Amino acid sequence: MAEPNNTQQHDDSEAGDDERIPPMQAIIDNPFLLLFIGVAVPAVFYTIWGIMEIAAIPIAK
Repeated sequence: MAEPNNTQQHDDSEAGDDERIPPMQAIIDNPFLLLFIGVAVPAVFYTIWGIMEIAAIPIAK
């Protein structure tokens, strides 16, 4: 009796390992990166907003 050919099944499992993870999924899967983004983005925006507000104050005479 002939042995079953398992090479096709093995090749399929290797093909799944070579798939690239989409960039957005890599970001969402990393909690420390999400924490950094969640702190850095508001800090940058509020800093820029504050500088714009200070620059908009008229100069006293």
